[in-house]
Amino acid sequence: MTVRSSVAAFRRRRRADLGAVAAFRRRRRADLGAVAAFRRQRRPDLGGTAAGPVDSVAGPVDEIVGSSQLTAFHLVPIRCRDPRALVKRRRSLTVKSVKAAPSETMSRSRCGLSTCTTRYLVAMAAADLLTVITEVVLHWIRKHYFYWSFLSITPVCRVIRVLKCAATDCSVWFTVTFTFDRFVAICCQKLKTKYCTGKTAAAVLATAGVLLCLKNLPRYFTLEPWRIIDNVPWDCVTVDSYFTHPGWVAFDWIDTVLTPFLPFAVILLLNALTVRHILVASRVRKGLRGESKGENRSDPEMESRRRSVVLLFTISGSFILLWLTIVVNFIYYQITGLGNDANDSQYIFGNVGFLLRNLSCCTNTFIYAVTQSKFREQMKSAVKYPFTSVLHLINKSPP
Repeated sequence: MTVRSSVAAFRRRRRADLGAVAAFRRRRRADLGAVAAFRRQRRPDLGGTAAGPVDSVAGPVDEIVGSSQLTAFHLVPIRCRDPRALVKRRRSLTVKSVKAAPSETMSRSRCGLSTCTTRYLVAMAAADLLTVITEVVLHWIRKHYFYWSFLSITPVCRVIRVLKCAATDCSVWFTVTFTFDRFVAICCQKLKTKYCTGKTAAAVLATAGVLLCLKNLPRYFTLEPWRIIDNVPWDCVTVDSYFTHPGWVAFDWIDTVLTPFLPFAVILLLNALTVRHILVASRVRKGLRGESKGENRSDPEMESRRRSVVLLFTISGSFILLWLTIVVNFIYYQITGLGNDANDSQYIFGNVGFLLRNLSCCTNTFIYAVTQSKFREQMKSAVKYPFTSVLHLINKSPP
């Protein structure tokens, strides 16, 4: 009886283990199917959606996240005495490696953005931060509150002038490159797969940054000491020949055309072409869906496109509005030659333009936080993390 009961118990355990193996196989097939569906959904969105900077993969990502959590639990090796189940343990490692790629992709796309879009936004944020540091802190705050510091020595002052001009140019032209990237993603489907990639974005940003820095190097030689005290040169002012020498006059005009006249024209042109393409595509899409003028069906693609366009136009629109004052002031000064008196209204208007120009370098991050729900969620999580960690440690600590 003892031998028979042992054999019966072994058979029951074996049947239970074989049932667990069959259930594992079903779960694995479901998970692999979810991975394949995610890849098919993700493949057209390489480099950003066709509608703009936001990848419309929120739904599939959430589904795959849930599937990954179940897979991480169910891929634990099965403890049983059946030798065939031991082989499944080795195979489960392969399934885990297959699931690692989508998890890594999702961890990089927590805000629902493609790699190239993320790099453009990070580059714009870095350029804006450098502009705030060099223009506001090192130039204006130093000039009004820490004038007699080592930052006011002429060589240091020259370097600060060059850096602040280069940072401002990078902030402007990174916005232009971002606008052009979104134009290609929306209007040029054939070029999109080759241009809207992370490597291309890095190459474009690096090339633009190097060229803009080289363009501003001659500014170092346009400055001279304002006064010399105990053989120490202090502060820096523009040399008189900068306004009369043909070479420096040409340099000044080229600099003015490059920032901000040419960016103005490029952004306006690209946005106009983007709006035209979106309107035509929307009419065609509604016609294919069989919608009449009175119908208002929910369309996820159109919603994603609307959010993308809101982000793109808000960033480029704020740039145009905040730089408009300084552009109008420059045109007015070139036509009339007025505004040298500190009490003149045109002089005050010019200083307001510089204030708004500096403000434009602080708005992109806030615009992105306002327009993108996923970004707001990540910001809330980052703010709550220290408090939740402290509460977790307090609750975890023994009484």
